[in-house]
Amino acid sequence: MNGAIEATNKNIKKILWNMVDNYKQWHEKLPFALLGYCTIVGTPTGATPYLLVYSTEVVIPAEVEIPSLRIIQEAELSDAEWVRSRYEQMALIDGKRMNALCHSQLYHNRMARDFSKKVRSRQFTPGQLVLKRIFPHYDEEKGKFLPNWQGPYMVHRPDVTQGTRTRQQDKEQRRNEESKALNNLPPKNS
Repeated sequence: MNGAIEATNKNIKKILWNMVDNYKQWHEKLPFALLGYCTIVGTPTGATPYLLVYSTEVVIPAEVEIPSLRIIQEAELSDAEWVRSRYEQMALIDGKRMNALCHSQLYHNRMARDFSKKVRSRQFTPGQLVLKRIFPHYDEEKGKFLPNWQGPYMVHRPDVTQGTRTRQQDKEQRRNEESKALNNLPPKNS
């Protein structure tokens, strides 16, 4: 869930960056940035965040000054009719949320398919030499001159489910299993 929150904060920050001339006045423009964010249709969901929460489109301040057709229709309704129409909108919210969820899943599948186009599958055979990629730990990153690869390692057995195993990985796994077994031994009675 933190990834979604960070993405939202990033988008609000981009909106603020475009609105603010001087970094000292960001707090004055924040309500407008939030209104803008709530009224923008999100690509993954295909709906505005306001619509997904309140089951109706947001009324922007310009629609209050210059009434739109939607505002005029709602102004002419009596209280009972307005409550009935609002109840009907609330009944439809589950369908709108389900549509947004389906749209989100389709978007996710499309992004995964596009990403998978770049992946090249490789077949390894026993005895083949391979290099292992070193992924940097961001808190321990020391610079650009660190090596990106480790090895070479000889492929011990290619495994479809877990990936290719090298002799060193098998040794490390056995060591870890042995140390767990030693730690689980009962204490000796003296």
